[in-house]
Amino acid sequence: MPNNNNNQVADPRALVFTGIAVTTAAYFLFTLHDAAVKWLVASFAVWQILFVRSLTILAGCLAFGGRGLIRKTIRSPVVKPMFLRSFLLAAAWFCFYTAARELQLAELTTIYFAAPIIVTVLAIVVLGEQVSLVGWIAVLTGFAGVFIACDPANLGLSWPVALVLFAAFAWALAIVLLRKIALHEQSLVQMTLNNSFFLVITIIPLALVWRRPDLGDLLMLIGVGVIGGGAQFLLIEGMKRAPASVLAPFEYTALVWAFALGYLIWSDVPRSGVVYGATLIIAAGLMVIVGERLRRYPAKV
Repeated sequence: MPNNNNNQVADPRALVFTGIAVTTAAYFLFTLHDAAVKWLVASFAVWQILFVRSLTILAGCLAFGGRGLIRKTIRSPVVKPMFLRSFLLAAAWFCFYTAARELQLAELTTIYFAAPIIVTVLAIVVLGEQVSLVGWIAVLTGFAGVFIACDPANLGLSWPVALVLFAAFAWALAIVLLRKIALHEQSLVQMTLNNSFFLVITIIPLALVWRRPDLGDLLMLIGVGVIGGGAQFLLIEGMKRAPASVLAPFEYTALVWAFALGYLIWSDVPRSGVVYGATLIIAAGLMVIVGERLRRYPAKV
């Protein structure tokens, strides 16, 4: 009698929920990462932070992957798209953290969280994904929650605002491109390519802005790389398991983490608007989960 367990394809619904859980964990790590970078950017140039971060992640990839990883990376068929994605991410990095010197965190977060809506639109245009009505409602509900929580009514047009808008678009395009790449290459290979390109991109400006860090700053810079590497790995793994349009609303959970960390570290007490906004953000995620439970997938074979 044949062993049916070996012939079964993984449950698509289980894969989607795993992708949601992994991606949510990734955005938690990204929140920790952003808090550390925002602290460092007051003393160090964005290019220097990105260089040390990428060098740390690359060292970690090589430590886990060994020589075999180098051979796989050189022969990878996704070198060109990863090169394009690296430029998009580097541009988003530079714009976002440059604007962080001029705008408040609430303003940055409000503008930047236009990205999940852009991801959903691009997922339809570029990837041909089908987005349900529930999915659209979830994305718009999440954005409404961010809007209420951050109260952007007094924001005006300025270069910092334009920089964050461009960062949101570049990040969204990079996420959609990641979904297109993620199914065709191992996570460590993608991370090795991505951070190798970052080193190349940052090496020229680094020579102009380098500042020697003390031991504490060096540990913080390396810590940013460790946290960022973990976040990158989880995000890539999540993208392999669920459509980008399904995962998009869960980027809003980063705002919830940000407010929670703010209270735990700096004793910041959220305004009532923040509580209402966070409620909407959580509701957006629950909508997606319910929508996935009701969605019909092909039967297992």
